[in-house]
Amino acid sequence: MRWWDIDAVLALEKELFPDDAWSRGMFWSELAHARGPGSTRRYLVAYEGERLVGYGGLAVAGSDSGDGAAVAADVQTIAVARDHWGTGLGAGLLTELLRHASAFEATEVMLEVRVDNTRAQRLYERFGFEPIGFRRGYYQPGNVDALVMRLSDPSAVPASVNGTPEPPSDGQADPGPLNGVQGTEIHG
Repeated sequence: MRWWDIDAVLALEKELFPDDAWSRGMFWSELAHARGPGSTRRYLVAYEGERLVGYGGLAVAGSDSGDGAAVAADVQTIAVARDHWGTGLGAGLLTELLRHASAFEATEVMLEVRVDNTRAQRLYERFGFEPIGFRRGYYQPGNVDALVMRLSDPSAVPASVNGTPEPPSDGQADPGPLNGVQGTEIHG
C-alpha cells in the first residue's frame, strides 16, 4: 500500500466497516512505519484492473534479547470487497501477511475479529489461528466484542491452506486456485 491508495482504501473501509472505519490519519500513520530500515508494518492492496478490491496490514512488535528479531505480529486489518467474497482473495491477503510475519521473524501472530464476523473467523481457523480470549466492547462505537485469536508459528502454515479459495457461500462455482479472481494483483 502506498499513499496514493489511501482514497480507494478509505472508500472500501467505510463501505465494509461503517461504524468503526479507520481514518485517513490512521492509515497514514501505519504507512509511516512501513518503509525503510526498522520498519514494523506491512500493508498490501489488491487491485482488479483499476479497482481496489482488498487490502490488509500487519504490525510487528517486540524483539528477542540478542538479535532484535520480532517476536510478535498482529494482523491489523484485512478487507475484501463484497463482490469478491468467496474468491480466495482474503486467503491470498492473509497468506501474504503471514509470509511477511515470517520474514520479520515473528514467532506468533495475533488478531482481533468481531464476534459476529463468522466468515472471517472461519478463514483464520483454516490457517491455524486459535481463539484465546475476548476483548469486551473492543469495536466502538457499537460496543461489539472482539474474539482474540493466535497463530503460534506463522512459518508452519500448511501449504494446502495457502492459496485455497474460501468456499463459495452463494452457490457460485469455485473460481479455482489463488489469484483465482482474474486480473487481481496483490501489491505490497
